[in-house]
Amino acid sequence: MKKKILFFCDPGIDDSLAIIYSLLHPDLELVGIVTSYGNVTKETATANAYYLIQLAGHKNIPIIPGAANPVQQEEVTYYPEIHGKEGIGPIRPPSDMQYQIYPFDMIRYLLNQHGKDLIIVDTGRSTSLATAFILFNQEIKKAGAFYLMGGAFFVPGNVTALAEANFYGDPTSSNYLLKFCHNLTITPLNVTKYAIITESMIKRIIQEADSPYEFLLSPIFEYYFEAYKRLVPGIQGAPIHDLLTVMVVANPSIVDFIYYDAKVIDGTVEGKGLSYIDLRPKGKKGKTRIAMKLHYDRFVEEFFRVMLNN
Repeated sequence: MKKKILFFCDPGIDDSLAIIYSLLHPDLELVGIVTSYGNVTKETATANAYYLIQLAGHKNIPIIPGAANPVQQEEVTYYPEIHGKEGIGPIRPPSDMQYQIYPFDMIRYLLNQHGKDLIIVDTGRSTSLATAFILFNQEIKKAGAFYLMGGAFFVPGNVTALAEANFYGDPTSSNYLLKFCHNLTITPLNVTKYAIITESMIKRIIQEADSPYEFLLSPIFEYYFEAYKRLVPGIQGAPIHDLLTVMVVANPSIVDFIYYDAKVIDGTVEGKGLSYIDLRPKGKKGKTRIAMKLHYDRFVEEFFRVMLNN
């Protein structure tokens, strides 16, 4: 039976590739997409999500707009230099595109419909999923598992020296999720920064794949890669953080895990968004799976297997 995914995201180039991968994977079923602020505004993320699913003929997947800002009501910073003004690099969804959106309560419906078969994946800011916990506190306990892309454990952050962007964007909500999500897996920068896709990999997919996404893969990769060359001089490709999180749902053997309960600092300016675990000799281990090492060869093999329909 296919693994059913309810995907919280903010597309964004790497979120977009995660959606594409989910739609092409023979063993995954995308049953809903919850969009929110992050890489782009909520409105732009919503349009991008629909554009991607309709390219593959999956207009029936519910698109559910979520949060427009964090619980702290701070001004939101977007990243056009990384993801493009519209979120998918130089690609623009049709200006006259019309589509149906679903109310936030659709999340409750999906939880009741699929129960423990539903896997919730969040690769964006934590606000929308934390809100779902508050609104649907009984129903969300029915979900089978949770996967979060976020955090940086004892490695540098990517939005500050200490913090990763998702946990930094709404650390209060991230802390809430780390406390209340059951069967939780985290894919932090420790592994996602090594999930690098190269130009030659994209060229191979374009040459060999029969996919409705062929025309956009090269433009969005080139845009993303150029951004990362400015951020990380000498890098040989672009890390696709959010894609790796969905790949771990499908194939957890591509990473190695440790098991600790994690927390996020949400009170101080300097430490805002810092994720940490207690590694002291008497520190208490936990149930949360935290990915710490990426097997890059397995990542590449899995990427090609799905994108080339092998």
